[in-house]
Amino acid sequence: MVQNHLISMNLGLSAYFLSSLAIAHDPIFSIGPHVLYKNGVEIATELHGEQSEHSENTLALEFAYGITGDWAVGTEIPYVIAEDENGTGDLNLYSKYRFWRFDTLGVQQSAAVLLRIKFDTGKNEVVNQSTDGLLGFTYGYESIKWYRWISARYQYIGEASNNLKRGDKIFADIAFGFRYSTPVYRKPDTVWYLELNTEYGMKAKQSNIELENTGGRQAFLSPGVFLTLRNFAIKAGVQIPIYQDLNDSQQKDDYRYKVALEWHL
Repeated sequence: MVQNHLISMNLGLSAYFLSSLAIAHDPIFSIGPHVLYKNGVEIATELHGEQSEHSENTLALEFAYGITGDWAVGTEIPYVIAEDENGTGDLNLYSKYRFWRFDTLGVQQSAAVLLRIKFDTGKNEVVNQSTDGLLGFTYGYESIKWYRWISARYQYIGEASNNLKRGDKIFADIAFGFRYSTPVYRKPDTVWYLELNTEYGMKAKQSNIELENTGGRQAFLSPGVFLTLRNFAIKAGVQIPIYQDLNDSQQKDDYRYKVALEWHL
């Protein structure tokens, strides 16, 4: 009986410890099953972009709220910085629901679905000028030392006012995280990341005619790091292209990057 009681205590402590540590540990370039605790608030600022013959960067401010311990909603307000024109981007609203969670000694597994809608609120040419939607699924395995995630997303691109419909996209990702040493509560913590991000873009259409210079396949190997101190977090990573099969003569990415600061209340 004592042994069973100790096992139950260890399971409870491990689950609590993992929940505390995993408060914001999702992949950098893909999605994970992390949700806020009930009535929790997350404020984040993020800078991300891509470098090719023409660079484009986006600075975004994000707010999220935990409706329950398994359901979070949020909004993202971007500002796009491009070579030709800068301006406010399209407002994003999203909702993530964790529908499954399973805790064992030192391990937490969970799965979630994500819905994101991008509204046509930008007022200049640097944004897509369409209302888009994204549906995603993700599974995560988290232990004190190892993390791993898989995810899949489908992005629907709406039609713009000039009868241009950019191609829909499909994303598939695998991500791993590794912590060198056992974390100490209230001390800085570091997790190293490595992701494989793939995407398939369908051809765009204008007045129902396919545009040959659009669509294709890409794959990126993406190292990154996640630093946390209590309820503050810094994450950063770079996507390095390892495969690019783009239709016709499209510009290929040299690299993509992301840096984010998060604050949990």
